[in-house]
Amino acid sequence: MKIPFLNFEPTHKEIRKEMLSAFEDVYDSNWYILGKKLELFEKEYSLFNDVNHTIGVSNGLDALQLSLKIAGIESGDEVIVPSNTYIATWQAVSFLGAKPVPVEPNIYTFNLDPDKIEAAITAKTKAIMPVHLYGQACEMDRILEIARKHNLKVIEDNAQAQGATFNGKLTGSFGDINATSFYPGKNLGALGDAGAITTNSDDYAQRAKRLRNYGSEKKYYNEEIGYNMRLDELQAALLSVKLKYLREWTSQRQQIAAWYDESLKAVGDLILPKVAPNATHVYHLYVVRTSRRDELQDYLTENGIGTLIHYPIPPHLQKAYDFMSFDHKKFEISKKLANSCLSLPLYPGLDNQKIQYISKLITKFYK
Repeated sequence: MKIPFLNFEPTHKEIRKEMLSAFEDVYDSNWYILGKKLELFEKEYSLFNDVNHTIGVSNGLDALQLSLKIAGIESGDEVIVPSNTYIATWQAVSFLGAKPVPVEPNIYTFNLDPDKIEAAITAKTKAIMPVHLYGQACEMDRILEIARKHNLKVIEDNAQAQGATFNGKLTGSFGDINATSFYPGKNLGALGDAGAITTNSDDYAQRAKRLRNYGSEKKYYNEEIGYNMRLDELQAALLSVKLKYLREWTSQRQQIAAWYDESLKAVGDLILPKVAPNATHVYHLYVVRTSRRDELQDYLTENGIGTLIHYPIPPHLQKAYDFMSFDHKKFEISKKLANSCLSLPLYPGLDNQKIQYISKLITKFYK
């Protein structure tokens, strides 16, 4: 049995007619940028995410960069970021001339550890950027408490966790202004690059709409130096179709994770994902830890099972950040995670028979 790490076919087959109909609507409209399809998706996503405003943009990295800029982050400022996130979180900070200040995660949840944040705050710190990694909500109540105490902005990176909650409140609705990605592999994925900003601030939303469109609210009248970071009509229309199924697909992801939890408990030295109290997990990824990660990955590959490592090199060890000369001894947790994490196949349409097959192979490996 061959099982890929990710397979779009089950979901795309289910909604094919609706997606093709959405494409035809956009094609026949002869209007492809900043039109009614984008306006509709922005309203729908705002309702889904329980926020006042959604601003569609070109991709997740642009959403992060715009959110930071609108929150007032400037050259020389410092922003608290996780030490074990995907590098886009750091790059968005760097693009503005600000400094990413890494803080270690909780080793069991993979998310930013609130106990370690205050020690990293200096007079230059202006914001905290929690990342809801792999689909689990960060401990947002404590993060917000720290931010209020030190007068800091909060910008959520919600690229992997659409629909997750902490204390019943949705990720992407806590921060002053927040970013998400609709990259095809995300839980809500476009058929190309796409992203969005969410906020409850009218002023932030208005500026985000202006900045994504050359700093202009009226054609050919430019109030500030902006960008070309717009979400196009076609991707917006396709995302509207998929959004209707997101809760159902999330339930499937959670069921798949539960099957893994049951079949892999007490197998070898595997450490399974743990969910923090009051948090929910939408399982963008199902990430296990093992001291024999590379051997296990090779074994599964030989047996037709696709896996990935999220992420093999922490940002502070990437060549791109050599110039910051980090003390690597301060980030032993992120290094340990990078050397032991393995992501197993998880996507809507993956049935229990396949999960049991994967689990039996893993059990056999350890025996």
